[in-house]
Amino acid sequence: VRDPVEIERVPLEEAEGIVCTGPFDSHADPDVLRPQLLYAKQKGLKLLCANPDVVVDRGETREWCAGAIAELYTKMGGESLYFGKPQPPIYDLARQRLAEFADVSDAEILCIGDGIRTDIAGAIGEDLDSLFISGGLAAAETATRNQPDPEQLEAFLKQHMASPTYAIGFLR
Repeated sequence: VRDPVEIERVPLEEAEGIVCTGPFDSHADPDVLRPQLLYAKQKGLKLLCANPDVVVDRGETREWCAGAIAELYTKMGGESLYFGKPQPPIYDLARQRLAEFADVSDAEILCIGDGIRTDIAGAIGEDLDSLFISGGLAAAETATRNQPDPEQLEAFLKQHMASPTYAIGFLR
């Protein structure tokens, strides 16, 4: 494991790159950052996205995440680098940390999450079992009240070309 890199927060005009952990205002559309991102793109700055989630739910409130900014930057022609689910290095790190406490095989790991493009895609990419929480980000699309509607869940998973090992409405 490498030593942490020293990162100094500076104005965009002095930046050598961008480390994005999320928007300044998680309720404002990421598009409000377009002028700064355009400037960063023109400078040739790379954007390191520390959390590929596009949105998350905090209680009953849906908020934008770093993944939304990275997607916008990429669409604008900038270069975004991702670290976190579903990228393989985060799973390597998790396995290293787990190995410090116990000898656990991949067959004993269950990845749990409500992000079909992050949590579940990452688990599938790593060939790990997954539990999709349909009552989170996809509650409306899966018609989840207590449990997902089976037909709606199947249609949602087919649309996203995803096949989690298990699905449940909510953790209890």
